Amino acid sequence: MEAIKEKIPMILAIIVAIVICGAVFYWAETYDENYYTQIDNSKIKKLSTTDEMKYQYTLNCYNEKGTKKEIQFKTSRELKEASYLKLEVLATGVHKWEEVEYNELPEKVKANYTIK
Repeated sequence: MEAIKEKIPMILAIIVAIVICGAVFYWAETYDENYYTQIDNSKIKKLSTTDEMKYQYTLNCYNEKGTKKEIQFKTSRELKEASYLKLEVLATGVHKWEEVEYNELPEKVKANYTIK
């Protein structure tokens, strides 16, 4: 009985660690926010990799509130200059992106760009 009582704190610590890890993993996979950007091919870097993602962009991006954030994301090809993108950003980085039209941008994002 005494041996079991000595192990209780260690068992509780392991259970707490598992719960915390699970919560962090859940948050990282479910947290997302949309950011918007305009392609500037002067901000592209060609990667020396055998991976299919051969290019990396580092661009200023804006969320729906107009908050600016510099975001890096990879692509398999060079994207069309001055096109607009909607980025789905998870806690772990850009999950996916899609090209959008200027009129699809939120108003607070449009304030940072002009139609080209």
